[in-house]
Amino acid sequence: MNITRCADLNPDTLNTLFSRYQLETRWVENQQQIPGSFWGESEAGLIDNKLYIQPQTPVHSALHEACHFICMDKTRREQLNTDAGGDYDEENAVCYLQLLLSDYLDGFDRQQHFKDMDAWGYTFRLGSAKRWFDEDANDAKQWLIDKNLINSDEIPSWQIREH
Repeated sequence: MNITRCADLNPDTLNTLFSRYQLETRWVENQQQIPGSFWGESEAGLIDNKLYIQPQTPVHSALHEACHFICMDKTRREQLNTDAGGDYDEENAVCYLQLLLSDYLDGFDRQQHFKDMDAWGYTFRLGSAKRWFDEDANDAKQWLIDKNLINSDEIPSWQIREH
C-alpha cells in the first residue's frame, strides 16, 4: 500500500498548516507509541491542542485528527485526550475538511488524498472518497459553512469551532 506519510512532506508544511488552527505539531520517533492515538500504531494522536505524529504517520491520519480538533466544540476541545468523539455529521464534516485542507500542503493535494483514503480503507456509500466528496457530501459542506469553518466557496476560515 503506497500511502503518503508525514516523512514524505517537509515538516514545516504540516506545522504551518496546523498552527493556523492553534494546534501544535509534536513529532514522535518511529516505533515509539504515539501519545493520544485512538487507533494506535502510526495513527496520529490528540491531547489538548497537540497533534502527535511520527514520520510514518499517514498524512490523511494527521489531517483527520487535526480536523477533529477544528470541528469539535470548545467544551470537548478543553477536555481532549485521545478520543475526539463527535457525531455522524461531525465525522462527515471532518472528512470533508481534511480533503479541503490537503490542498494547502506542499507536496500533497486532494487527488492524492482521495487515493490514500481509498487505499487505507475509508468507506463511503458511493465506494470512493472522490465520489463521496463530489456527489454525496453536501451535508458535510453545509455543516462546515454553518459552523463558520469554511465559506460557500470552500475557503477555510482558519478558525476553530466555538459552539
